[in-house]
Amino acid sequence: MAESKDPNVDIDFTVMYATHKAFRRDLRRLATAVAAGQATAPQVRAGWDNFDHQLHNHHSVEDRALWPQVEAKIADRPDDQRLMKEMEEEHAELGPRIEAVDTAIKGGGGDLAALIEDLYQVMDGHFTHEEEAALPLIQDVLSPAEWRTFGLANAKNLGISGVSVYIPWVIDDATPDDQKRFLGSFPPPLRVVNKLIWQRGYAKKELFKV
Repeated sequence: MAESKDPNVDIDFTVMYATHKAFRRDLRRLATAVAAGQATAPQVRAGWDNFDHQLHNHHSVEDRALWPQVEAKIADRPDDQRLMKEMEEEHAELGPRIEAVDTAIKGGGGDLAALIEDLYQVMDGHFTHEEEAALPLIQDVLSPAEWRTFGLANAKNLGISGVSVYIPWVIDDATPDDQKRFLGSFPPPLRVVNKLIWQRGYAKKELFKV
């Protein structure tokens, strides 16, 4: 039986907003590297590969563990059902654009700068739509416990090795306040491991450094 929503308890979307911000940051870094003629630099390729991996994981877990929870609550709400359809369609629009950028980076050909800009605009539009429309819907129909189910599915999908990159990746170049808010969403032991081990390992990758 689905859990009823307590109207007095809000979901904390800190992790979602921070993750979206990290994706936007990475595409700006990629565009800067391309403008500098460094698209084939090893750190740029590694940064793109990580971006691609993180975005695929993010959206595949949403499709599997988040949107079905929402859809179960809106069977009698046609406007919200249309919104869920729009989320699905926007995810589908990103796939060919990611493939086009990947092909241009790894095989050459095509206007890479234009392809990155097109991907950024479509991705940013989707994130903005999600933040302005889908997150309020989630707040309305899901409980914090149901939201945590999505978070746990994300962690499970990444695995410990993936989480060890995901956490420092999100806070890369974030302000101290933003880092504190994001890390506060995780248990203290995880924050300690991140500080002592994961952030150092991530920094050595020098993603997008040119």
